[in-house]
Amino acid sequence: MSRVGKLPIKLPNGVSVDIAPGNEVTVTGPRGTLSRQFSTTMAIDLTDGTLTVQRYAENRFQRSTHGLVRALLNNMVVGVSSGFKKDLDIIGVGYRAELQGKNLMLFVGYSHPVEFLPPAGVSFAVVPTPDKNSRVTVEGADKEVVGETAARIRRIRPPEPYKGKGIRYVNEVVRIKAGKAGKVGKGGK
Repeated sequence: MSRVGKLPIKLPNGVSVDIAPGNEVTVTGPRGTLSRQFSTTMAIDLTDGTLTVQRYAENRFQRSTHGLVRALLNNMVVGVSSGFKKDLDIIGVGYRAELQGKNLMLFVGYSHPVEFLPPAGVSFAVVPTPDKNSRVTVEGADKEVVGETAARIRRIRPPEPYKGKGIRYVNEVVRIKAGKAGKVGKGGK
């Protein structure tokens, strides 16, 4: 039995779940509504405010997807109740981020500012940090969309290995390489 798959999901206050025929699950809460179609090889059951996932057979496919279905359901419940967020630091001289309406404007060393439009259900916040860098917060109810949006922002200017300039996740470790050894200590001509 899957250790993750057999765990029940307790629904917080204000969250409702609707299970339609064909395992179409819709979760509604204070932060929005999420809907997803799950495989009919799993039995999704709602009893007394608790979601459980059971598998019909013990074949390899059902064993491998049991924990996945439960994890996706749990992410939907957490997303509509408290939401998800990812923080990104923008590090570099002159590098900064600004909000123009709902759009994110990134000034990261290109000849032009990069405008980033938020996908549906995602919002941005920009906060200056004490060391004069910018911190961008990506928030939303869908964990996959929040993570993908943060990754697309990071891809605009990933951290480079010599000075560490660029866009990185908060607490991401960037290994800094040594520069050129060149003619150090030779008196040079």
